[in-house]
Amino acid sequence: MAAQTFTLLDAADSPAHDALVEKKSEFIGDACHIDSLDEAMAFVASIRERHPKARHVAYAAICGGADGRQSERMSDDGEPSGTAGKPILDVLRQGGLTDTAIAVTRYFGGILLGSGGLIRAYSSAASLAVKAGKLARIEACRRYMVTVSYPQLGSLQQILAAVDGRQSEESYTDMVSMIAEIPAGNADRFEARVIEAFNAAVTPEPLDMVNRPVAIG
Repeated sequence: MAAQTFTLLDAADSPAHDALVEKKSEFIGDACHIDSLDEAMAFVASIRERHPKARHVAYAAICGGADGRQSERMSDDGEPSGTAGKPILDVLRQGGLTDTAIAVTRYFGGILLGSGGLIRAYSSAASLAVKAGKLARIEACRRYMVTVSYPQLGSLQQILAAVDGRQSEESYTDMVSMIAEIPAGNADRFEARVIEAFNAAVTPEPLDMVNRPVAIG
C-alpha cells in the first residue's frame, strides 16, 4: 500500500504563515496548496511582491502523485548552496506533503549564521508555516466525462453522491455534460452504477487521475 500523502487546504492568496528571528535575521514562512509547479512559481512571485526589500525568498514545492509520480522544484535564491531550498524541501518530504509549496523570506539582520545556522533557520520557518496550516489528506481520484439528458441529471447526481463524487465544468446545451471526479476506490462502482441506471445508454468516459484534498477531522 502506498504511503499516505497530505497537502494543505490554505490557498495561495491566503497562505499559512509564521515567522522567527535568528540573530537579528527574520525568516518568514508561507505555505499553500498548489495544483501544479506553475502555480508554485506564481505563489513564490506573489511572495516576492509582498517583500520587495527582502534579501532572499527561498522556496520548495512538490506536486503530483496521483499516478505515482511527483515533481519537485526548489531554490536557495542566493543563499549558499544547500542551505535554504533543500531544508525547505526536506520539510515537505518528511511531512509526506505533495501539491504544496513553501516560501521562506529572509530579511538579513547583519549577522552571518553559517551553513548550519541557515539550514536550521530555513527548516524551522518552513515547519512553522506548515504547522500553521490546515492539513488535508490526499485522495487519488479518477476523472470522467459524462453526458446525460436533462431528465437523467437527477439520477446521475444521486449516483455521484453515493460514491463521494464531485461534478465540475458543467456544460448545458441540448444535453448536460460534466466532469465527474470519483475517488479511485469507487471508480469501478461508479461506472457500473451509471451503466446499470441508464441501461448502457450512458457510459462514463475515463480521463486522467487527479489529487483531491480532503480535510482531516
